[in-house]
Amino acid sequence: MSATEDDGLEETRRELLDLAARDPDDARVQYRAACVHDRLGLEAEAVPFYERCLAGTGLPDEDRRGALLGLGSTYRVLGEYARAVETLRRGVAEYPDDGGLRTFLAMALHNTGDHHEAMGILLDLLATTSMDPSVQRYRRAIDLYAKDLDATVGPPAG
Repeated sequence: MSATEDDGLEETRRELLDLAARDPDDARVQYRAACVHDRLGLEAEAVPFYERCLAGTGLPDEDRRGALLGLGSTYRVLGEYARAVETLRRGVAEYPDDGGLRTFLAMALHNTGDHHEAMGILLDLLATTSMDPSVQRYRRAIDLYAKDLDATVGPPAG
């Protein structure tokens, strides 16, 4: 980010802090304040804004998705992995087809040591979203392994 962009974001942050303080129930203002703090690398300061916007009403659907992903990602980068998983699971429950939410959930699950579930989510995303012909050729197998990565058919015949 250039110094000019940084200055503009800092000015926006100050304006949004003022608006958020004057109207703490405005979910859209809270969301914008959270986003600008995230963009400036002020993740810990973004958390309360994310929490307030998600607790409020009137947040457009696309912003709600963004807030769930943003809060989950922010918790993850702050090392609060269990809270990240909880938030991102909530997001995936509300928006099950959102690949971004599912990807960030997989990352948070990896951080908690749940590599098996994380890998399953990522394999499912790969199988369902990749247009790569070599991936599509093996889609059926990838789908099966996404559900049970440890599945085997038994020992080789000898």
